[in-house]
Amino acid sequence: MTADSETTTAPAQSAGWRGKFAGFALALSIFAILWFAAAAVGTKLGLWDWQFGLGVMTITWGPLLLMVAAGISILAVILSLIKSPRKQAFMLAFAALLISGLAFGRVAAFGAGAARLPPLHDIQTDWSNPIQPSDALFTEREATGALNPVQDAPVIDPAADGRWPGMGGRLVSEVQEEAEFDTATHKSPKETPYPLIAPLVTAAAPDVAYTAALATVEARGWSVVLAEPESGLIDATEESFWFGFKDDIMIRVRSEGEGSRIDIRSTSRVGLSDLGANAKRVRDLLDEIETRLGKGA
Repeated sequence: MTADSETTTAPAQSAGWRGKFAGFALALSIFAILWFAAAAVGTKLGLWDWQFGLGVMTITWGPLLLMVAAGISILAVILSLIKSPRKQAFMLAFAALLISGLAFGRVAAFGAGAARLPPLHDIQTDWSNPIQPSDALFTEREATGALNPVQDAPVIDPAADGRWPGMGGRLVSEVQEEAEFDTATHKSPKETPYPLIAPLVTAAAPDVAYTAALATVEARGWSVVLAEPESGLIDATEESFWFGFKDDIMIRVRSEGEGSRIDIRSTSRVGLSDLGANAKRVRDLLDEIETRLGKGA
């Protein structure tokens, strides 16, 4: 092939303004993904508060940005196919549509899952004898501006009625029980939003159970605020990778019969709904402690 033929062929492969439009669609789709990351990282770094980072940037503006990116990507795909050359423009447009479409689908699925979960942010194994944070944990919560109080019999904020009609003012303990097992429909735990949460009763002695619980907390890399073997209490805090949200975990180990009983409470410092994070944390922690005790035996 001669140099003249190469010069003639190169411009023929360019889609002109259609290729540039497809490139813009791809750039916008990538920007939309980075937008969510920026919202989370900016919140964690303290550049803005969580209400703006999560409520405005992520929940309000994020889906709109993805919709715009997906719409422009669809238009770019159509424009890339109307005439030759098609390859360059179509590849860029299709990549843009793939990125924005998958991201929007994930956000939509996340929203649907969130709507299925009750507006809870405080979960524990025994509401008849609730665990209370230590003075040290209370002090830390106040220092970070925790908005959610830790109460013996908390009720759901009336503001929840806007998204979860009829939930405002209800006891958290009742709603948690319904989420674990619906007595009206007799659904199994696998069919309900939350896993079944109950105290762990073990044949291990209290000191052995306490050691296993503390070792499990430390293995997870949580910040231990209080560890009192004599009282059987452990207070710890976990910080989320994204946004930097802090949740508090309270563990109580006491004797029961010839063995011991382990109760756990997990609560978020801010937010109306934890999206099931606390329930999952309590269930996973109980399972891990039980496994550790089994290995020790």
